[in-house]
Amino acid sequence: MTGITGLSKKNNFVLAIRDTDVVAATLRRALAEAAPEERLGLERAAALVESTASATETQLRARWVRSRLADVGFTGDITSVAAVRALRQAEPKLSLLAAVQLQKEAVAHPE
Repeated sequence: MTGITGLSKKNNFVLAIRDTDVVAATLRRALAEAAPEERLGLERAAALVESTASATETQLRARWVRSRLADVGFTGDITSVAAVRALRQAEPKLSLLAAVQLQKEAVAHPE
């Protein structure tokens, strides 16, 4: 997931978009038609997609927060004020309220 919709100063909601069902179906079709030498890799890919498909929206947002913090080079304590600042640096349209809520979700769902 590279982005989350709903980020603006006026909107404090964040909507996770995922299409793992489409990816899983495509992998299953590819697996059904795969040559023997391709099967192992496709089976592994299908297993990974299925394991991440069960993640809740909160877990997805927490993962997104950590990835955005990493993108701006933040390596400090995720519970800190500096983490909120770094998240807002990564996503300038993110309101303070939304940033704090996302931070709480990331703290509640460590990887």
